[in-house]
Amino acid sequence: MEVANRLMVKGKSALETEQAAVRVLQSLFPPLLLVLYKALLAPIANGQLAAMMLARATAISCQWLMGSCSVNSVTLPDGKSWSSGVFVEKCKYLEESKCLGICINTCKLPTQTFFKDHMGVDLYMEPNFEDYSCQFNFGVPPPPLDTDKALKEPCLDICTNARRRRELGRNSSPDELSCPQV
Repeated sequence: MEVANRLMVKGKSALETEQAAVRVLQSLFPPLLLVLYKALLAPIANGQLAAMMLARATAISCQWLMGSCSVNSVTLPDGKSWSSGVFVEKCKYLEESKCLGICINTCKLPTQTFFKDHMGVDLYMEPNFEDYSCQFNFGVPPPPLDTDKALKEPCLDICTNARRRRELGRNSSPDELSCPQV
């Protein structure tokens, strides 16, 4: 959380922050595993097997970071339903950061990018900034950035980074991180 907060206050661009977070995610896996998963598992049954496996692995292995979560069904763009979702009841990462920008730029966008680019599986994450829940939709492509509802949300009232920037009197340029940011 300290690193995420430092990135936000430092004034790195949203893209630089996203790229750094993707590198962190990559470092958690042996490189060969990512290559093999993308090449061998992701193509099976139009990605269904890979999406369902990732949902289960995420629900089991990420509770330390996100809190209590469970696998659920998601509806794909073609109307089919897969058991490839993960519902996070109350995201500890968002709750602790109290920052929409940290959620968007160090979790949502990098995680979506990581799973697509490095594991070959689409992921659309839908954080709820009112109750801090989050829906992971493996196998569902994210919408274009200009139509993603999460990116249109205003900064959270309790955001400590926005408050720090106001206290410092910083005028952030469009390229700098602020809430919301992309």
